Amino acid sequence: MPTELHPVLLALLAGLFTWALTALGASAVLWGRRLPRHSLEASLGFAAGVMIAASYFSLLAPAIQMHKAQGGSGWGAALGGFLLGGAFLWVLDKVLPHLHLGLPPERAEGPRTAWQRTTLLVLAMTLHNVPEGLAVGVAFGALPYGLEGASLAAAVALTLGIGLQNFPEGMAVALPLRAAGVSRAKSFLVGHLSAAVEPLAATAGAAAVLLARPLLPYALAFAAGAMIFVVLEDVLPEAQRGGRLDLTTTSCMLGFALMMFLDTALS
Repeated sequence: MPTELHPVLLALLAGLFTWALTALGASAVLWGRRLPRHSLEASLGFAAGVMIAASYFSLLAPAIQMHKAQGGSGWGAALGGFLLGGAFLWVLDKVLPHLHLGLPPERAEGPRTAWQRTTLLVLAMTLHNVPEGLAVGVAFGALPYGLEGASLAAAVALTLGIGLQNFPEGMAVALPLRAAGVSRAKSFLVGHLSAAVEPLAATAGAAAVLLARPLLPYALAFAAGAMIFVVLEDVLPEAQRGGRLDLTTTSCMLGFALMMFLDTALS
């Protein structure tokens, strides 16, 4: 990505890229028949590994370095932002009606509503994707400050990692809907619509840290806490629902290793 572009524009482009990979994964419903349960579990395990690695290598570690560079303790911003990010997602989880993948409509969480199952699924995946968009946006918003741990290569690595795990997520949403009798067009729409929030969240994250530099380490840690909450609340429980723990664990390890490689090799 050209460095002369404004960080907010870079964040928007990165968010559009991650959204596009979600749509590409969801497009499998247009030609695929069904997604075997073990493939879904492997995909979700892989996504969890990428998100866990990104939370540390791309978000928490730079947050600690940046806070120290600002004269802080290092751990203060990481701890405060991390817990606040988790608390924010916990509140959204309670106040926004949504339905996690693979659950019947009666297991919807949040306030009771008459909304359709597909709407609730989109909202659940939107909750999932907000932290990812914020993480990408904050990474690009940090570029003008020239702080240690904030580089174009690191932001691109994070974008690639998020995009790679979005591809199987798009499949994981769209193909089960098709198998449940939803039309191909609607399954594809739901599969990629859930990631439409990522460009918006990325733009907001970049703009926020550009407007207030002291917020940067806290914003990085906030995104990390929100992503870890999603992994523990949604991704890993769904990945382990079929009982293939070895498959889930191996896939998670591979996702973690890939994200770690991207961050360290490209930074």
